[in-house]
Amino acid sequence: MSAPSEALASPQTTSQARRLFALSAPHAPSVHLFQTEQGRHLLVVNGSRLFDVDAEVFEALNRARLARDEAMLRRLLEELGVSEAPFIDDQPVQSPPVRALSLAVAQKCNLGCTYCYAQQGDFGGPARNMPLQTALEAVDLLLRDVGRGERVNLSFLGGEPLFNRSVIRAATQRAQELARARGVSLTLSLTTNGTLLNAEDADFLEEHGFAVTVSLDGPQQVHDRLRAFKGGQGSFARVMENVTPLLSRQRRMQVSARVTVTPRNLELRETLDAFVAMGFHSVGFSPMLSSPTGRDELGHAELELMLEQMVDCGQEFERRLIAGQRYPFSNMVNAMREIHKGTHRPYPCGAGAGYLGVSASGELAACHRFVGDEEGAMGDLATGVDRERQARWLTERHVHRQEPCRSCWARYMCSGGCHHEVIQRGRPACDYIRGWLHYCLEAYSRLSHARPDYFGLAPAAR
Repeated sequence: MSAPSEALASPQTTSQARRLFALSAPHAPSVHLFQTEQGRHLLVVNGSRLFDVDAEVFEALNRARLARDEAMLRRLLEELGVSEAPFIDDQPVQSPPVRALSLAVAQKCNLGCTYCYAQQGDFGGPARNMPLQTALEAVDLLLRDVGRGERVNLSFLGGEPLFNRSVIRAATQRAQELARARGVSLTLSLTTNGTLLNAEDADFLEEHGFAVTVSLDGPQQVHDRLRAFKGGQGSFARVMENVTPLLSRQRRMQVSARVTVTPRNLELRETLDAFVAMGFHSVGFSPMLSSPTGRDELGHAELELMLEQMVDCGQEFERRLIAGQRYPFSNMVNAMREIHKGTHRPYPCGAGAGYLGVSASGELAACHRFVGDEEGAMGDLATGVDRERQARWLTERHVHRQEPCRSCWARYMCSGGCHHEVIQRGRPACDYIRGWLHYCLEAYSRLSHARPDYFGLAPAAR
């Protein structure tokens, strides 16, 4: 085997995470290469397009990649017939319409999570509820200029939003009335710590088809260390007592568990299997990269352990899918969908563009994480979106303006990472993100061969 291919191999003695760190290193901004049991594969970064290639082409691309010879890579892509004009240029999005809002209906919380971006629920200010009029004005903004057949999303967050359930219900009713009148598709979501849920909430959330996300950080002993009440008592037993009726009721609604991963709850496979067995519609993990106090943030060593665990979960997803079984590991489900679609984008999410957060007092923010933060201020309900600030945000946050993103093969899949985390802490998770994406590309190649029907492919398509 020649030297270039050896650069893509990994000793069996290294950990899975270190193998992925090595294989996903950012050698060239235009291509990424990987191998699976199905053969040799090329990711053309422009457009996030995947191709199978033979050994000779693979070797030529790999030599140019390792030499960082972009001119040679361009020539090779042209010869392969996969060279295209840039799918993404340097131009920022211009005055995007608002199509998703998250309402911080209660800037207060009964838990004392040390890592909370909302500073234990009050966003660094006095605890308060959103007045009904403010919520209704937010709904009016969301649906003001929506055309028939369009889709919008209304989310309720906090703090703990169920401290203000009457406003949630009234805003939901107003949004549904306006959506029906305009012929608009409305989706609704609620993120809750689960401690205040009751039977009436279950009826309401099922009736209106909410996507409910419950913050849970692991089985009881683990969860209670991280998500205790402000008095110090664990919250897991209360949460599960309240959530279990929702799990049995979910038909129109979908109840998911979201796990914030810190150095203290890295047993992801154990957590995933426990929550899947409980009946959650999906379970997902998010690394804690930036907390107001700096506590419970993941460093490189912890991110290596997290990647190891994520791959273990992913491999179980592969096994279950091939066996025809459902395994609702949302990180993997989402990755397979995005890779299959060829997702390529200049921003990691709609924050500051089509998606905005609304504070309890009616201020607009780039997203729910920027409520009360001048860095992401975007106007207010009274005067509307501050288009000047928004334009500056969209220009500055474009992935082509980010370093080291511009030289990274994963830039249009990662898109620079969460704006809030990057502004607060930088980019400590690049190796982790690239490693996870590399594994997901491998998994996609395996699964599209073993289960082409899952992706809507004919058996002979790959």
